[in-house]
Amino acid sequence: MYMAFLSDEIRYSPQRPVFAPILANTALSKVPGISGAGPSPDKTIYTPILDAELIVNGRITSMPIRPDTPTGCPTPATITRAMMQLCNLVPFFINAGLEHSPTVPTYDLYGSAGGDPRYGDAVPHADALFHKGYYLGTSLSTLSDMLVIGECVPGGTTTALCVLRALGYPARVSSSMVTNPHSQKEDIADAMNRRLKDEGKTEPLDIVSATGDPMIPVACGMLKGFSGDVVLAGGTQMLAVAAVARGLNLRVPRVVTTIYVRNDPSANFAEIAEAIGVAPIYVDPEFGELGHTGLARYCIGEVKEGMGAGGAMYLAAAMDHSPSEIRAEILRTITAYS
Repeated sequence: MYMAFLSDEIRYSPQRPVFAPILANTALSKVPGISGAGPSPDKTIYTPILDAELIVNGRITSMPIRPDTPTGCPTPATITRAMMQLCNLVPFFINAGLEHSPTVPTYDLYGSAGGDPRYGDAVPHADALFHKGYYLGTSLSTLSDMLVIGECVPGGTTTALCVLRALGYPARVSSSMVTNPHSQKEDIADAMNRRLKDEGKTEPLDIVSATGDPMIPVACGMLKGFSGDVVLAGGTQMLAVAAVARGLNLRVPRVVTTIYVRNDPSANFAEIAEAIGVAPIYVDPEFGELGHTGLARYCIGEVKEGMGAGGAMYLAAAMDHSPSEIRAEILRTITAYS
């Protein structure tokens, strides 16, 4: 069925937007089979750094790898790169907790990479990260009228599943892979639920501390501190942010993602968004119609979303760029890598 480029109208046209991807790691990404965001499980921890390089420099500089998957599907960072070029914006990267130092300028919150929640609290410093995020959001309010928060956290859909389940939402989450590793994710989420019940943890930040990742508390703090318009750019990971925000009695902002996340039959994005109280906006870039076989793989469920790609396309539209301009810039950027 045909859908317009955006599923809802643009209600705010920013004059001074900030596109802020939050970079973080979780040890869960190293578990074989959990994440497809990297050439191997051990190397998934480098993905946020490599994606940031690609967006800033137009190429990956610290490893001899291409900006696409083994099947030729362009990474979401290439889409975000195209939108930053089209809108003449410089992304404001935030290091919430990376295992290795980033190679492009980032705002460092001096957090630590998230641990494996099966063996202890994953983000023991969640409360501190929340307050740092609040301070950062307050500061950005003096510079910007719209904050678009993205993320790059390999393995983050699994931490999102754990957090959503612990908050009482019967979530099924997406994956960057065509075949979603449900059984592995379910095993981890079930173990976490049992542990949290045994420990009596019900407060949102306590749940994030036990089983989340560093991105979640930072994003929640930022949306509390920022006084202007806020957009959460991402899929099920941003639903976890919205759910925690609701649990903290904060405003629940719009979540913008691609139609490929909404259409994922292995997840229930729309159902959980409604339960949280989010009215999501979906972007339909019609990648199957652009004549690029790699982009067309988004339509069969590969990759789907990441590095705020859906929100970046939404932001470009809010800055008065037409769907045809947006699609042409994406194709031009990706073709340049060939």
